[in-house]
Formats: sequence, structure tokens, C-alpha cells
Amino acid sequence: MKWLILGALLGLLLTTPQARELTATVVTALTAQPLLAAFVLGAAARPHLPLVGRRTR
Repeated sequence: MKWLILGALLGLLLTTPQARELTATVVTALTAQPLLAAFVLGAAARPHLPLVGRRTR
């Protein structure tokens, strides 16, 4: 799914000259909110973290 979104974004950037400025504006607005940036980074890292099992007695 993420490759499809990335491909669509790259295709849009190549076909529309104004898309580069729009993309830069959106990325700047999203990274200006530290809570949102931290959530996205945590969600991206979650599948790569080891699973913690139950404690055994």
C-alpha cells in the first residue's frame, strides 16, 4: 500500500509543476506539529520492534 502511495506521489510530482511546492508545504505543516511527527515515527517503527511476551511464573 505504501508503495502505491509513493508511486502516486512521485507521478504527481513529475506531471504537475506546482506539486513540488504543495508537497513541501504539506510536509512542513505536518512536521511543525511535534506530537503528530512523534506518532507517525512511532507507528512506522512499531512493526520492527520485538514482541514482548507474557511473563512466566
